[in-house]
Amino acid sequence: MRRRRLAPALATAAATAAAVLALAPAARAAPEVPADKPLVLNRFTQTSAASYRAWADAREHRDAWAAYGFDWSTDHCTSSPDNPMGFPFAAACARHDFGYRNHRAAGQFPAAKARVDQAFHADLKRACAQYSGTRRGSCDATAWTYYQAVRLLGIS
Repeated sequence: MRRRRLAPALATAAATAAAVLALAPAARAAPEVPADKPLVLNRFTQTSAASYRAWADAREHRDAWAAYGFDWSTDHCTSSPDNPMGFPFAAACARHDFGYRNHRAAGQFPAAKARVDQAFHADLKRACAQYSGTRRGSCDATAWTYYQAVRLLGIS
């Protein structure tokens, strides 16, 4: 007897569940992160001027890269001056922050740290290239000091 009573109850429950599901709004799928995110991240953190330009362009047009979920936040040169003695180091520091934050989030930080630090030094040297004479030497020496600081202390 129970089986006869249970069968109609299950049929009613199944019909009710189907009706509820048919009327429920479709769940929104979370946007998928593009599969090439690691490649793009690596492209944005190389030592070349082309890599720097690609990163700077992407930073300027962040909305176009929103699907990648990159962390664009920066404190620039942290507790060091962003423009020591007037040298424009802030953008190099911002790209360095980008490299650290995004490689850490991707679980690639230990393997990428040395390259990101070297890219930082290359960016600083490119900033110094606009100077000549003793001003250039002073900028290069400051760039070397900043590079050594992140190379030795840039772990957090």
